[in-house]
Amino acid sequence: TAILMLDQSKIGKGFECLMISLRVGERAIPVAWRVKETKGEMGYDEQEPLLKEVYNLIPKGIKIMLAADRFYGTAALIFLCQQFGWQYRIRLKGNLNLFHEEGGVMNAQEAKKLGLDKLENVRLGEKGPLIQVGLLHVAGHPEAWYIAMDTQPTLGRILDYGLRWGIEALFSDLKTRGFSVTKT
Repeated sequence: TAILMLDQSKIGKGFECLMISLRVGERAIPVAWRVKETKGEMGYDEQEPLLKEVYNLIPKGIKIMLAADRFYGTAALIFLCQQFGWQYRIRLKGNLNLFHEEGGVMNAQEAKKLGLDKLENVRLGEKGPLIQVGLLHVAGHPEAWYIAMDTQPTLGRILDYGLRWGIEALFSDLKTRGFSVTKT
């Protein structure tokens, strides 16, 4: 399974880079990106065309898993992954409402307080995609992980989310450890 990572980083005064990279070993290589003058996060309107371009580059038969941080945990992105047939590990914000198919509503923070380690067959929003959510809070870490995924949550599958960190090293390489893109 090829691991694609989606993230964004400030690369200059007022400029952000939205990037999709491919995990290679412990690192990542850029596959596609958009640079835009903006004051914050690029939303789904920017993510969708970039992801569609990447989808069209992938040879048939290659399994893909998309890993993305909590700023990308939207119903629209998850629907797109499902449409593409991609696996996904997308971190959610803890205050997003998750709707159980039997009518219950709770957010991931409430599930954590109840000691739950997963929520199965829930929707992100009332009409959102049907997802599974794995929950992990490691002692000593300030924030829990709430990971939307396409499969039954297990500890190993929750930890798959950590595969996205190769893109953090890539952005560091591009900005301060060699390429100095912020100085161009």
